[in-house]
Amino acid sequence: MKKNKIDILKNICYTELVYGRINKKLDRQYSKVEIEELIFNIIQMTEVKYFLKKGKNFYISNFENDIRITINSYTFRVITVDVLSKL
Repeated sequence: MKKNKIDILKNICYTELVYGRINKKLDRQYSKVEIEELIFNIIQMTEVKYFLKKGKNFYISNFENDIRITINSYTFRVITVDVLSKL
Protein backbone atom coordinates (compact mmCIF):
# COMPACT_ATOMS: atom_id res chain seq x y z
CA MET A 1 0.00 0.00 0.00
CA LYS A 2 3.02 2.30 0.43
CA LYS A 3 3.41 2.40 -3.37
CA ASN A 4 -0.25 3.38 -3.65
CA LYS A 5 0.25 6.26 -1.22
CA ILE A 6 3.15 7.57 -3.30
CA ASP A 7 1.13 7.16 -6.52
CA ILE A 8 -1.82 9.01 -5.00
CA LEU A 9 0.35 11.92 -3.86
CA LYS A 10 2.01 12.18 -7.29
CA ASN A 11 -1.17 11.91 -9.36
CA ILE A 12 -4.02 13.28 -7.25
CA CYS A 13 -6.48 15.40 -9.23
CA TYR A 14 -9.83 17.10 -8.80
CA THR A 15 -12.94 17.96 -10.79
CA GLU A 16 -14.64 21.34 -10.53
CA LEU A 17 -17.66 19.75 -8.81
CA VAL A 18 -15.62 18.08 -6.08
CA TYR A 19 -14.50 21.40 -4.56
CA GLY A 20 -18.10 22.34 -3.82
CA ARG A 21 -18.86 18.84 -2.56
CA ILE A 22 -15.90 18.95 -0.16
CA ASN A 23 -16.90 22.37 1.20
CA LYS A 24 -20.47 21.16 1.67
CA LYS A 25 -19.43 17.95 3.45
CA LEU A 26 -16.98 19.78 5.72
CA ASP A 27 -19.32 22.75 6.18
CA ARG A 28 -16.54 25.16 5.17
CA GLN A 29 -15.74 27.66 2.43
CA TYR A 30 -12.19 26.69 1.46
CA SER A 31 -10.63 27.93 -1.78
CA LYS A 32 -9.48 25.39 -4.36
CA VAL A 33 -5.87 25.83 -3.25
CA GLU A 34 -6.79 25.37 0.42
CA ILE A 35 -8.70 22.17 -0.39
CA GLU A 36 -5.80 20.78 -2.42
CA GLU A 37 -3.31 21.58 0.35
CA LEU A 38 -5.60 20.12 3.02
CA ILE A 39 -6.16 16.86 1.13
CA PHE A 40 -2.48 16.50 0.19
CA ASN A 41 -1.30 17.12 3.77
CA ILE A 42 -3.83 14.71 5.26
CA ILE A 43 -2.86 11.97 2.81
CA GLN A 44 0.82 12.63 3.43
CA MET A 45 0.52 12.35 7.22
CA THR A 46 -1.89 9.39 7.29
CA GLU A 47 -0.26 6.05 8.02
CA VAL A 48 -0.51 3.44 5.28
CA LYS A 49 -2.44 1.11 7.59
CA TYR A 50 -5.39 3.51 7.31
CA PHE A 51 -5.52 3.19 3.51
CA LEU A 52 -8.16 0.75 2.28
CA LYS A 53 -8.65 -0.25 -1.34
CA LYS A 54 -12.17 -1.50 -1.85
CA GLY A 55 -13.41 -2.04 -5.38
CA LYS A 56 -12.30 0.84 -7.56
CA ASN A 57 -11.73 3.30 -4.70
CA PHE A 58 -9.19 4.09 -2.03
CA TYR A 59 -10.57 5.11 1.36
CA ILE A 60 -8.09 7.06 3.45
CA SER A 61 -9.17 7.52 7.06
CA ASN A 62 -7.42 10.11 9.18
CA PHE A 63 -8.77 9.98 12.72
CA GLU A 64 -6.64 12.90 13.88
CA ASN A 65 -8.53 15.22 11.52
CA ASP A 66 -11.81 13.22 11.71
CA ILE A 67 -11.90 12.84 7.94
CA ARG A 68 -12.14 10.08 5.31
CA ILE A 69 -11.05 10.82 1.75
CA THR A 70 -12.38 8.74 -1.14
CA ILE A 71 -10.17 8.56 -4.25
CA ASN A 72 -10.70 6.67 -7.50
CA SER A 73 -7.91 4.06 -7.73
CA TYR A 74 -7.66 4.25 -11.54
CA THR A 75 -7.64 8.02 -12.10
CA PHE A 76 -6.50 9.19 -8.62
CA ARG A 77 -9.36 11.69 -8.75
CA VAL A 78 -10.78 12.81 -5.41
CA ILE A 79 -14.42 11.72 -5.23
CA THR A 80 -15.49 13.04 -1.85
CA VAL A 81 -14.54 13.68 1.74
CA ASP A 82 -16.55 12.56 4.75
CA VAL A 83 -16.44 13.54 8.40
CA LEU A 84 -15.77 10.30 10.28
CA SER A 85 -17.81 11.23 13.32
CA LYS A 86 -20.88 11.61 11.10
CA LEU A 87 -20.52 8.14 9.53
